[in-house]
Amino acid sequence: MKLTLARDVTLTVVDTGAVLLDGRRGRYWQLNHSGAGVLRQLLDGKAPDAAAAGLCAAAPVSDDRARQDVQALIDALSAAKLVEVAS
Repeated sequence: MKLTLARDVTLTVVDTGAVLLDGRRGRYWQLNHSGAGVLRQLLDGKAPDAAAAGLCAAAPVSDDRARQDVQALIDALSAAKLVEVAS
């Protein structure tokens, strides 16, 4: 799986995590530190399971919960057309 930012979407790191700005719609999404870290790993080419493992290392969360959270983030960002997912 390869995840990339959609066209006209920018990612900016902020003190509280990150902000995704959709320049096409003039909307933004704010991610907390955990979400920003997971997104950065995915954008850097890591697989969702590897991003989930990174989340487990950084926070007290079970493997199953981390995998669910990573998939939920991918699904939400994809549904909002902020990222593109390719096989």
